[in-house]
Amino acid sequence: MKPSVKLLAILIFQMVFSNLALANLETIQIPAGKLEPFWLGASSNKKANKKINKAINIASFEVMVSQVTVLQYEEFLNKQPQWKKQNVSSLFSDASYLKSLGIENKTAPITWVSWFAAKAFCESVNMRLPTINEWEYIGQSSENKKSAVKDELFLKRILDWYGEPQGGNLKNTKSIYKNIYGVWDMHGLVWEWVEDFNSSFVTGESREDTSFNKDMFCGAGGMNSADQENYAAFMRFAFRSSLKAKSSIWNLGFRCVR
Repeated sequence: MKPSVKLLAILIFQMVFSNLALANLETIQIPAGKLEPFWLGASSNKKANKKINKAINIASFEVMVSQVTVLQYEEFLNKQPQWKKQNVSSLFSDASYLKSLGIENKTAPITWVSWFAAKAFCESVNMRLPTINEWEYIGQSSENKKSAVKDELFLKRILDWYGEPQGGNLKNTKSIYKNIYGVWDMHGLVWEWVEDFNSSFVTGESREDTSFNKDMFCGAGGMNSADQENYAAFMRFAFRSSLKAKSSIWNLGFRCVR
């Protein structure tokens, strides 16, 4: 076979299998809107010495309705064996990577995956990990409200889940609740990787760093946040900041967007 013909055959093969994988991923279009970030409060405005528009514009995007499952990740590994546990570089995963792979429940969310691996999966289906803003935008929705951040029952349900001890096997995807957009289990099943998970790292002395860091991690600064009641959101930012890109955790999964 001539080199040019062989290259064309490889490209067609990759396109076919990419589309096949994408066909197995159920997605939904999220409408554009605005996110009211709880971390932009009075102190941030004060430093700028002027009032700013706290709302963040979110463009419309497509998102998987549920987290990537064990079955879908196994299919990914068959196509990209460099991400199998025995092949992956220690630069891209820790020793716990894929600790639970092989469990019988193939519709459970895949966990014990690093940020690098989650990113590679999404790219293999022509998608990407959501940004923090995109995740929080759909994560603030309950079954009947686009923004439920003032809904005490909604917030309590999230905090109750955060307080649950590590249990046995994870529940199936699509088993907790579906929000108003048709997206399943933004809370209550697993934590999820986001593209810019480390964008809120505390650098050096948090009391002397930027106003953003003060608002996120300093108790006094937190009092100036836009929403002091949304403790669950503070916990998510703290959890993300504790991660490394090669971290693998029993209840940390992901979903993709584009």
